[in-house]
Amino acid sequence: MASVVPMVRDRLGQELFLRVAGPDGGRHAARIHGRPGPRWFEAGSPITRVHGDASMFVGGLRALLLQTLHPAAMRGVAEHSDYRRDAWGRLARTSRFIAVTTFGTADDAEQAVAAVRRIHERITGTMPDGTPYAASDPHLLGWVHVAEIDSFLRAHTVYGRAPLTAAERDEYVAQTAEVAARLGVLDPPTSEAELAAALAAYRPELRGTPEARATVGYLLLRPPLPIVARPPYGAIAAAAVGLMPRWTRRPLRLPWLPVSERTVVRALGTAATGTIRWAMMPRQRAAPLR
Repeated sequence: MASVVPMVRDRLGQELFLRVAGPDGGRHAARIHGRPGPRWFEAGSPITRVHGDASMFVGGLRALLLQTLHPAAMRGVAEHSDYRRDAWGRLARTSRFIAVTTFGTADDAEQAVAAVRRIHERITGTMPDGTPYAASDPHLLGWVHVAEIDSFLRAHTVYGRAPLTAAERDEYVAQTAEVAARLGVLDPPTSEAELAAALAAYRPELRGTPEARATVGYLLLRPPLPIVARPPYGAIAAAAVGLMPRWTRRPLRLPWLPVSERTVVRALGTAATGTIRWAMMPRQRAAPLR
């Protein structure tokens, strides 16, 4: 039994890392964390604590669910990517960008931002009513940003190893605003209160479109995963839904079970993030399961 546990842990860790970081994730991780040079953010500061925690698995999925509610953002995804065939590729590219800008050298972070801005310039189209949209639109970029940061922060508060204090949460929002501004977001929120106000300001624009519901159904019910990764993913998905605001449930056809979400789902989410921490830990540092 003792020899089986490390094997299972290693297999789970490999599968999770492969899905999130991509097949060349190891090479990128070595460069991000190992290359010498100044960084945008100090090690141990709130942004490194949040973005380096296993709760990001819950926060990342919650961000994807929340972002689908903006019709222009969802239209861009539907028209310019194949989320079914390239779901994990898109996730790997997003996680790599977050890792580079959080932990990488300043030079690499600048290059990552410039690359994303070039991609955004090419993503344009027209809404069904004839209104044009562009991924480089500061207002649309602002929605993507606040949906992500609210999701990461909420997931870390509930499932993080060491939740931030109120002052540290404000610092986290301010740190992420530095990256958002470089991407083209105008006046990104710099405190938790400003983040809540920014989210509220977008609400009149949000709705559940057929594309949004199709994407949510795919993410929650039909993700292409090996058997070993399905149970923890199911728990992560339940935890992500449990953190979604109540007003998002009807337009996205998500369940609303407040008692279960505070008890059963919270316990499953805690167990799943704990399993991910254990699975991703190097073997020589991993503590035995109790």
